[in-house]
Amino acid sequence: MKKILTEKERLVADKLVMLFVLEKMEISLTEDSILDICSVKNEWIKNYMDCKTIIHDLVDSKLLYKISDKEDSKELFDLTYEGRECLSHLYRRIPLEKREEISAYLQANKLSVKSSQEYSSTYRKNADGSYNVELKIYEPQSTSPMFVLTVKAPTRQSANEAIHKWKTSAPAIYEVIYDKLINVD
Repeated sequence: MKKILTEKERLVADKLVMLFVLEKMEISLTEDSILDICSVKNEWIKNYMDCKTIIHDLVDSKLLYKISDKEDSKELFDLTYEGRECLSHLYRRIPLEKREEISAYLQANKLSVKSSQEYSSTYRKNADGSYNVELKIYEPQSTSPMFVLTVKAPTRQSANEAIHKWKTSAPAIYEVIYDKLINVD
């Protein structure tokens, strides 16, 4: 028989799950990645808004720290020493089946999460009806882009196509441009 948790116990369990996810990922994560992993693709933290709140509660309580860049809006979150210590003492409060499920999911999806954070893209509509597509590559664990490319797309559909292609083409495009522009002799 499953024990019914009080609201406070559920909140503590959700915080431990988030700490466990960040520890198992072994890389800093964006807020979107954390929300996606914990609440959207999996229901380890059932309420999306609680998930958002938990991230900032853990930062406030110094169990997570935030890395940000004033020039770019990208923020990364990772465990503090205190967060690791807390998890090491309390991880057994997360049921074994859930820990195994989380570990298996993260092992299978670690590379896709990492690449989704390294290659980002957005678009904005211009006054003339065209779209500026901004494509970025981030170094791992960095909040400022190491490469930014802005291209003008004639339609929204072509802007979306560029964004879709960027996820798989970014490394090759970067390599060609770098090789053509930077002399490493």
